[in-house]
Amino acid sequence: MNKHTTYNHPFQNISIRLILCIALCSWTLASEASALPSDSCERKNKIIHHIGFDAGGSYVGSSHNVVDHYYGNGATILHTDASAHLKYSFSYSETTPEGRLYPGAYQGLGISSTSFSNDKHIGTPVSVYLFQGASLFRLAKNLTFGYEWNFGASFGWKKYNETNPPVNLIVGSKTNAYINLGFRLDYRLSNYWNLRAGIDMTHWSNGNTSWPNPGVNAIGGRVGMVYTFNGQSRSTTLFDSPDLSPVKPHFSYDLVLYGAARKRTIFINDSPELLPGHFGIAGLNFAPMYNFNRFFRAGISADIQYDESSDLEKYWVEGTYGNDIKFSKPSFFHQVSAGLSARGELVMPIFSINAGFGYNILANPDDRHFYQILALKVHIVQSLFLHIGYQLNSFRNPNNLMIGIGYRFNDQR
Repeated sequence: MNKHTTYNHPFQNISIRLILCIALCSWTLASEASALPSDSCERKNKIIHHIGFDAGGSYVGSSHNVVDHYYGNGATILHTDASAHLKYSFSYSETTPEGRLYPGAYQGLGISSTSFSNDKHIGTPVSVYLFQGASLFRLAKNLTFGYEWNFGASFGWKKYNETNPPVNLIVGSKTNAYINLGFRLDYRLSNYWNLRAGIDMTHWSNGNTSWPNPGVNAIGGRVGMVYTFNGQSRSTTLFDSPDLSPVKPHFSYDLVLYGAARKRTIFINDSPELLPGHFGIAGLNFAPMYNFNRFFRAGISADIQYDESSDLEKYWVEGTYGNDIKFSKPSFFHQVSAGLSARGELVMPIFSINAGFGYNILANPDDRHFYQILALKVHIVQSLFLHIGYQLNSFRNPNNLMIGIGYRFNDQR
């Protein structure tokens, strides 16, 4: 009988016309809506619609050191980018509970195109994303300060190709996650038009599902205009709530089930070895959370995760390498980790942002470390939500995606 088994793994331009079409349709609808009296529409409509356009540029602090180390000055290195965004969003009027609890908040869907200083090797990715933002406080009568996050997927990258030098070590897949956070000033020009400008930070990566994955990071600025259908008689911030029904403090309990696939590199005789194929991830989180107010909840989460690639170095079959590398199969429980994490969550209409810092208490030495989690929760109905998260360890090493579904018990909002 063979004592060893081969560890095989079962996981293995949007056109310019479309953008122009969306813009034309939006302008037509806006023109028709502008003929209506703004005050009466504001009272009647529960949903307020917006269309916006942003443009900006950034300094790209990508994997310069990694690329330069392996390939020198002739390697693919990014320095700057320029982007354009077309965005549809909506907000709730003050006639709705959401509008009274979260005035000044908006959410929607955006599409953008980004050009880098080295498009020949990197590509010109198009991103499709969800976004949400809000005005936080007022600086002057028509001037507010606020934030906005974007989360989605980007397409059209030219990925790493080991047979075609110069090798692109920056992105390992044609599709990558797109994450952006910005802070902005919002100046109200009229009932219909707002001017927005600010700074933002962007990260692109594939969530460790393909190699290489050092990610691309950029920091820069954006400026744009937003048109509000039917107009608004005044600008609002999150703390302008004349008729607020406060959320009473209470405990709720989140149960999340998730899965993913990941790549893995191990060290054999002190040399890194990229393993072929993908490895399965499955996990469970249970988090009692105290709801302090309408914006914030926090608590402790019990986190259990199974990682098919965990601690494989100990099970390596000596003399096997590359695509023919083999391992003895580890026991199931040897690849399970259990930890506790402190969690905090920003609560807004439809979306919540959850962040956590934890430590694996029960795990093999390969997984006994600090880990960090950032997740977006998309509320389908009051207690049921989609969970889209990412886990790091030691604040720098990518672990895995966390794609799943969750349920909240005792939700009293």
